[in-house]
Amino acid sequence: MTDFGRIPAMQSATTLTDLIRRAREGDEQALKAFFDVTYEDLRRMARARLLKTGRGPMLDTTSLVHESYLRFANADQLQITDRAHFFRYAAHVMRSVIVDLARARQTERRGGGAADLPLRTDMANAVPGGEHEIVRVHEALEELRDYDERMLHVVEMRYFGGMTDAEIADALGVTDRTVRRDWEKARLILARVLM
Repeated sequence: MTDFGRIPAMQSATTLTDLIRRAREGDEQALKAFFDVTYEDLRRMARARLLKTGRGPMLDTTSLVHESYLRFANADQLQITDRAHFFRYAAHVMRSVIVDLARARQTERRGGGAADLPLRTDMANAVPGGEHEIVRVHEALEELRDYDERMLHVVEMRYFGGMTDAEIADALGVTDRTVRRDWEKARLILARVLM
């Protein structure tokens, strides 16, 4: 049994792959069934991600999962080939949801088109940095994409998807050791970019 899902891995892979194939062919019931089967896994991923930044007014587990589902459902054509690819893509979609919300909150905080008012320096220290960090990491990941695509996936699944090394290794088809090595390299590269 893998960490993903409640059904044995072989049956899970066959069932999910079949549901993915049918969903790609436009079967909306298959898409719904697919999410019913993976819902708890998506909640676990979202919960793990949100624990890193703390729950707050920005987003909760259910909202993140449901917004991710809407983005999957509204995609013109689902391009997922198998179960492992789905979880890689789910981390990417969660990243997109989190970054879009962080950007929207930053825009709102900056006035969102309202008249400019002078900022007192004591107020600047009270502004939370979570959204800023998320957007900076997202931008740094775009630079990492040019350097090494697999490293990008590792960071995306770990930082935005809340996945463990073993889960990432399973999704990418590599060893845990490779994931840890990619994570360490990516951290060094991102630290330089984020300085």
